[in-house]
Amino acid sequence: MANEQQIDTEIEFGLAMRRADKVAEQAQAIENLGYDYVTTGEHVFFHVPCSNAFISLAVAAGATTTLKLMSTITLLPLYPAVLAAKQAAALDVASGGRFHMGIGVGGELPREFEASGVPVSERGARTNEALEIMKLLFSEDDVHFDGKFNQLSGVTLEPKPLQQPSPPIWISGRKDAAWRRAARFGTGWLPYMYTPEMLAESNQAIAKYRSDEGNQSPVDPGLFIFFCCHEDNATAVEYANQRLSKQYNQDFTQMIDKYAIAGDPDRCAERLREYIDAGARTIILSAASPMSYVEEAESFMAQEVLPRFRP
Repeated sequence: MANEQQIDTEIEFGLAMRRADKVAEQAQAIENLGYDYVTTGEHVFFHVPCSNAFISLAVAAGATTTLKLMSTITLLPLYPAVLAAKQAAALDVASGGRFHMGIGVGGELPREFEASGVPVSERGARTNEALEIMKLLFSEDDVHFDGKFNQLSGVTLEPKPLQQPSPPIWISGRKDAAWRRAARFGTGWLPYMYTPEMLAESNQAIAKYRSDEGNQSPVDPGLFIFFCCHEDNATAVEYANQRLSKQYNQDFTQMIDKYAIAGDPDRCAERLREYIDAGARTIILSAASPMSYVEEAESFMAQEVLPRFRP
Protein backbone atom coordinates (compact mmCIF):
# COMPACT_ATOMS: atom_id res chain seq x y z
CA MET A 1 0.00 0.00 0.00
CA ALA A 2 1.22 3.50 -0.73
CA ASN A 3 2.79 5.58 2.00
CA GLU A 4 0.58 7.80 4.10
CA GLN A 5 0.35 11.52 3.39
CA GLN A 6 3.76 13.20 3.59
CA ILE A 7 4.89 14.01 7.14
CA ASP A 8 6.91 17.15 7.75
CA THR A 9 9.49 15.46 10.01
CA GLU A 10 10.79 12.01 10.75
CA ILE A 11 8.71 9.78 13.02
CA GLU A 12 10.60 7.35 15.23
CA PHE A 13 9.04 4.17 16.57
CA GLY A 14 9.99 2.06 19.54
CA LEU A 15 8.76 -1.27 20.83
CA ALA A 16 8.42 -2.33 24.46
CA MET A 17 9.65 -5.77 25.42
CA ARG A 18 6.81 -7.84 26.85
CA ARG A 19 8.89 -10.54 28.56
CA ALA A 20 11.28 -10.32 31.50
CA ASP A 21 13.24 -13.30 30.13
CA LYS A 22 14.84 -13.86 26.70
CA VAL A 23 15.79 -10.18 26.69
CA ALA A 24 18.68 -10.49 24.23
CA GLU A 25 16.51 -12.38 21.74
CA GLN A 26 13.69 -9.84 22.03
CA ALA A 27 16.04 -6.89 21.55
CA GLN A 28 17.66 -8.44 18.49
CA ALA A 29 14.26 -9.16 16.96
CA ILE A 30 13.17 -5.57 17.59
CA GLU A 31 16.32 -4.25 15.93
CA ASN A 32 15.86 -6.59 12.97
CA LEU A 33 12.25 -5.43 12.52
CA GLY A 34 13.48 -1.87 12.03
CA TYR A 35 12.24 -0.20 15.20
CA ASP A 36 14.29 2.76 16.44
CA TYR A 37 14.01 2.03 20.17
CA VAL A 38 13.76 -0.98 22.43
CA THR A 39 12.05 -0.14 25.69
CA THR A 40 10.94 -1.74 28.92
CA GLY A 41 9.03 -0.64 31.97
CA GLU A 42 9.44 -1.60 35.58
CA HIS A 43 7.67 -2.12 38.85
CA VAL A 44 8.83 -3.72 42.06
CA PHE A 45 5.35 -5.24 42.47
CA PHE A 46 2.45 -5.09 40.00
CA HIS A 47 -0.59 -6.96 38.67
CA VAL A 48 1.55 -8.75 36.06
CA PRO A 49 5.24 -9.80 36.06
CA CYS A 50 7.60 -6.85 35.54
CA SER A 51 11.29 -6.47 34.87
CA ASN A 52 13.76 -3.82 36.01
CA ALA A 53 14.51 -1.33 33.25
CA PHE A 54 18.22 -0.81 33.97
CA ILE A 55 18.95 -4.55 34.02
CA SER A 56 16.91 -5.48 30.97
CA LEU A 57 18.24 -2.57 28.91
CA ALA A 58 21.82 -3.47 29.84
CA VAL A 59 21.22 -6.93 28.41
CA ALA A 60 19.59 -5.39 25.33
CA ALA A 61 22.57 -3.07 24.87
CA GLY A 62 24.95 -6.01 24.68
CA ALA A 63 22.76 -7.81 22.14
CA THR A 64 22.28 -4.90 19.70
CA THR A 65 24.39 -2.34 17.86
CA THR A 66 22.35 0.72 16.85
CA LEU A 67 19.03 0.36 18.66
CA LYS A 68 18.31 3.14 21.13
CA LEU A 69 17.41 2.03 24.64
CA MET A 70 14.61 3.70 26.60
CA SER A 71 13.22 3.01 30.05
CA THR A 72 9.43 3.33 29.86
CA ILE A 73 9.55 4.20 32.59
CA THR A 74 12.03 4.36 35.49
CA LEU A 75 10.09 4.75 38.74
CA LEU A 76 12.43 7.45 39.93
CA PRO A 77 10.97 8.12 43.41
CA LEU A 78 11.72 4.54 44.44
CA TYR A 79 15.47 5.05 43.87
CA PRO A 80 17.98 7.01 45.90
CA ALA A 81 18.69 9.90 43.54
CA VAL A 82 22.44 9.28 43.31
CA LEU A 83 21.93 5.57 42.60
CA ALA A 84 19.56 6.37 39.73
CA ALA A 85 22.16 8.81 38.38
CA LYS A 86 24.92 6.21 38.66
CA GLN A 87 22.93 3.50 36.91
CA ALA A 88 21.81 5.83 34.13
CA ALA A 89 25.35 7.07 33.52
CA ALA A 90 26.78 3.55 33.61
CA LEU A 91 24.19 2.29 31.13
CA ASP A 92 24.84 5.19 28.78
CA VAL A 93 28.57 4.50 28.85
CA ALA A 94 28.18 0.73 28.48
CA SER A 95 25.80 1.14 25.52
CA GLY A 96 27.97 3.62 23.66
CA GLY A 97 25.63 6.55 24.32
CA ARG A 98 22.32 4.93 23.39
CA PHE A 99 20.34 5.31 26.62
CA HIS A 100 17.20 7.45 26.89
CA MET A 101 15.74 7.73 30.39
CA GLY A 102 11.98 7.75 30.68
CA ILE A 103 10.85 8.93 34.10
CA GLY A 104 7.57 8.75 35.96
CA VAL A 105 6.28 9.00 39.50
CA GLY A 106 4.19 5.80 39.61
CA GLY A 107 1.65 5.41 42.38
CA GLU A 108 -0.84 3.03 40.76
CA LEU A 109 -0.04 0.48 43.47
CA PRO A 110 0.48 2.25 46.82
CA ARG A 111 1.63 -0.99 48.47
CA GLU A 112 4.65 -0.93 46.14
CA PHE A 113 5.70 2.38 47.69
CA GLU A 114 4.94 1.21 51.23
CA ALA A 115 7.10 -1.88 50.75
CA SER A 116 9.90 0.28 49.34
CA GLY A 117 9.83 2.63 52.32
CA VAL A 118 8.73 5.65 50.27
CA PRO A 119 5.53 7.55 51.15
CA VAL A 120 3.41 7.59 48.01
CA SER A 121 2.42 11.20 48.79
CA GLU A 122 6.06 12.27 48.36
CA ARG A 123 6.58 10.73 44.92
CA GLY A 124 6.29 13.97 42.94
CA ALA A 125 8.58 15.98 45.21
CA ARG A 126 11.14 13.17 45.35
CA THR A 127 11.13 12.88 41.55
CA ASN A 128 11.68 16.61 41.04
CA GLU A 129 14.54 16.69 43.52
CA ALA A 130 16.15 13.61 41.96
CA LEU A 131 15.94 15.23 38.53
CA GLU A 132 17.77 18.28 39.86
CA ILE A 133 20.49 16.09 41.35
CA MET A 134 20.94 13.98 38.23
CA LYS A 135 21.33 17.08 36.08
CA LEU A 136 24.17 18.25 38.32
CA LEU A 137 25.90 14.87 38.64
CA PHE A 138 25.77 14.17 34.90
CA SER A 139 27.69 17.30 33.94
CA GLU A 140 29.49 18.77 36.96
CA ASP A 141 32.20 17.84 39.46
CA ASP A 142 32.30 18.48 43.20
CA VAL A 143 28.51 18.60 43.48
CA HIS A 144 26.94 20.08 46.60
CA PHE A 145 23.21 19.82 47.20
CA ASP A 146 21.05 20.45 50.25
CA GLY A 147 17.51 19.27 49.62
CA LYS A 148 14.55 17.87 51.49
CA PHE A 149 15.44 14.26 50.73
CA ASN A 150 19.10 14.38 49.67
CA GLN A 151 22.32 15.98 50.89
CA LEU A 152 25.47 15.91 48.74
CA SER A 153 28.74 17.28 50.10
CA GLY A 154 31.20 17.62 47.24
CA VAL A 155 30.76 14.39 45.23
CA THR A 156 31.74 13.67 41.62
CA LEU A 157 30.10 11.04 39.42
CA GLU A 158 32.60 9.10 37.30
CA PRO A 159 32.27 8.11 34.57
CA LYS A 160 29.74 10.62 33.39
CA PRO A 161 27.28 9.77 30.62
CA LEU A 162 28.66 9.83 27.09
CA GLN A 163 25.70 11.96 26.03
CA GLN A 164 26.33 15.41 27.41
CA PRO A 165 25.09 17.27 29.29
CA SER A 166 22.71 14.35 29.94
CA PRO A 167 21.10 11.34 28.32
CA PRO A 168 17.73 12.41 26.93
CA ILE A 169 15.15 12.61 29.72
CA TRP A 170 11.59 11.69 28.74
CA ILE A 171 9.01 12.69 31.31
CA SER A 172 5.91 10.54 31.47
CA GLY A 173 2.55 11.09 33.11
CA ARG A 174 -0.98 12.26 32.43
CA LYS A 175 -1.71 15.39 34.47
CA ASP A 176 -0.67 19.01 34.82
CA ALA A 177 2.07 18.23 37.35
CA ALA A 178 3.73 15.99 34.76
CA TRP A 179 3.37 18.71 32.09
CA ARG A 180 5.20 21.15 34.36
CA ARG A 181 7.87 18.54 35.14
CA ALA A 182 8.40 17.95 31.41
CA ALA A 183 8.70 21.70 30.80
CA ARG A 184 11.23 22.09 33.57
CA PHE A 185 13.35 18.96 33.19
CA GLY A 186 12.45 17.10 30.04
CA THR A 187 14.15 16.51 26.74
CA GLY A 188 10.93 14.84 25.71
CA TRP A 189 7.33 14.22 26.80
CA LEU A 190 6.01 10.66 26.79
CA PRO A 191 2.39 10.47 28.01
CA TYR A 192 0.37 7.26 28.16
CA MET A 193 -3.35 6.45 28.11
CA TYR A 194 -3.95 9.60 26.05
CA THR A 195 -6.37 10.46 23.29
CA PRO A 196 -5.07 12.55 20.37
CA GLU A 197 -6.94 15.53 21.81
CA MET A 198 -5.24 15.11 25.19
CA LEU A 199 -1.87 14.84 23.46
CA ALA A 200 -2.37 18.08 21.53
CA GLU A 201 -3.51 19.90 24.68
CA SER A 202 -0.52 18.66 26.68
CA ASN A 203 1.97 19.66 24.00
CA GLN A 204 0.57 23.18 23.94
CA ALA A 205 0.63 23.48 27.73
CA ILE A 206 4.19 22.17 27.98
CA ALA A 207 5.37 24.64 25.35
CA LYS A 208 3.82 27.48 27.36
CA TYR A 209 5.28 26.29 30.65
CA ARG A 210 8.69 25.89 28.99
CA SER A 211 8.54 29.43 27.67
CA ASP A 212 7.51 30.67 31.12
CA GLU A 213 10.70 29.00 32.45
CA GLY A 214 12.68 31.17 30.05
CA ASN A 215 13.69 28.12 28.00
CA GLN A 216 13.03 28.44 24.28
CA SER A 217 14.22 24.94 23.30
CA PRO A 218 11.25 22.71 22.45
CA VAL A 219 10.33 19.54 24.32
CA ASP A 220 10.29 16.58 21.94
CA PRO A 221 6.70 15.30 21.67
CA GLY A 222 6.28 11.58 22.17
CA LEU A 223 3.66 8.99 23.06
CA PHE A 224 3.54 5.58 24.74
CA ILE A 225 0.60 3.53 23.51
CA PHE A 226 -0.65 -0.04 23.61
CA PHE A 227 -1.56 -1.73 20.35
CA CYS A 228 -2.80 -4.91 18.76
CA CYS A 229 -2.56 -5.29 15.00
CA HIS A 230 -4.46 -8.25 13.51
CA GLU A 231 -6.02 -8.94 10.13
CA ASP A 232 -9.43 -9.00 11.86
CA ASN A 233 -10.59 -5.84 13.65
CA ALA A 234 -12.78 -7.57 16.23
CA THR A 235 -10.04 -10.02 17.18
CA ALA A 236 -7.55 -7.20 17.65
CA VAL A 237 -9.90 -5.31 19.97
CA GLU A 238 -10.70 -8.43 21.98
CA TYR A 239 -7.02 -9.34 22.36
CA ALA A 240 -6.19 -5.80 23.54
CA ASN A 241 -9.07 -5.81 25.99
CA GLN A 242 -8.03 -9.16 27.47
CA ARG A 243 -4.47 -8.03 28.06
CA LEU A 244 -5.10 -4.52 29.38
CA SER A 245 -7.96 -5.61 31.66
CA LYS A 246 -5.56 -8.08 33.28
CA GLN A 247 -2.59 -5.72 33.34
CA TYR A 248 -4.46 -2.88 35.05
CA ASN A 249 -6.91 -5.01 37.02
CA GLN A 250 -10.00 -3.28 35.59
CA ASP A 251 -12.40 -3.63 32.67
CA PHE A 252 -10.98 -1.95 29.55
CA THR A 253 -13.93 -2.71 27.25
CA GLN A 254 -14.93 0.93 26.83
CA MET A 255 -11.37 2.27 26.74
CA ILE A 256 -9.65 0.36 23.92
CA ASP A 257 -10.81 2.66 21.12
CA LYS A 258 -10.04 5.69 23.29
CA TYR A 259 -6.56 4.95 24.65
CA ALA A 260 -5.10 2.15 22.48
CA ILE A 261 -4.53 1.28 18.84
CA ALA A 262 -6.31 -1.94 17.87
CA GLY A 263 -7.50 -3.24 14.53
CA ASP A 264 -6.37 -4.34 11.11
CA PRO A 265 -3.43 -2.57 9.42
CA ASP A 266 -5.63 0.11 7.87
CA ARG A 267 -7.31 0.88 11.19
CA CYS A 268 -3.97 0.94 13.02
CA ALA A 269 -2.55 3.34 10.43
CA GLU A 270 -5.60 5.56 10.76
CA ARG A 271 -5.20 5.72 14.54
CA LEU A 272 -1.45 6.36 14.30
CA ARG A 273 -2.16 9.22 11.92
CA GLU A 274 -4.47 10.82 14.52
CA TYR A 275 -1.66 10.86 17.09
CA ILE A 276 0.91 12.08 14.60
CA ASP A 277 -1.43 14.89 13.56
CA ALA A 278 -1.71 15.74 17.28
CA GLY A 279 2.06 16.16 17.42
CA ALA A 280 3.62 12.80 18.31
CA ARG A 281 7.06 12.34 16.76
CA THR A 282 8.45 9.51 18.92
CA ILE A 283 5.92 6.71 19.39
CA ILE A 284 6.62 3.81 21.72
CA LEU A 285 4.37 0.84 21.01
CA SER A 286 3.60 -1.95 23.47
CA ALA A 287 1.83 -5.09 22.29
CA ALA A 288 -1.46 -5.68 24.10
CA SER A 289 -2.43 -9.23 23.30
CA PRO A 290 -2.12 -12.75 24.66
CA MET A 291 1.54 -13.79 24.84
CA SER A 292 0.95 -16.34 22.08
CA TYR A 293 0.22 -13.51 19.61
CA VAL A 294 2.73 -10.87 20.76
CA GLU A 295 5.51 -11.63 18.27
CA GLU A 296 3.09 -11.81 15.36
CA ALA A 297 1.49 -8.49 16.37
CA GLU A 298 4.88 -6.81 16.62
CA SER A 299 5.96 -8.12 13.24
CA PHE A 300 2.62 -7.30 11.60
CA MET A 301 2.82 -3.70 12.83
CA ALA A 302 6.43 -3.33 11.65
CA GLN A 303 5.80 -4.77 8.21
CA GLU A 304 2.27 -3.63 7.34
CA VAL A 305 1.76 -0.33 9.17
CA LEU A 306 4.97 1.51 10.05
CA PRO A 307 6.36 1.65 6.48
CA ARG A 308 3.46 3.96 5.64
CA PHE A 309 5.06 6.56 7.92
CA ARG A 310 8.67 6.08 6.82
CA PRO A 311 10.38 8.24 4.16
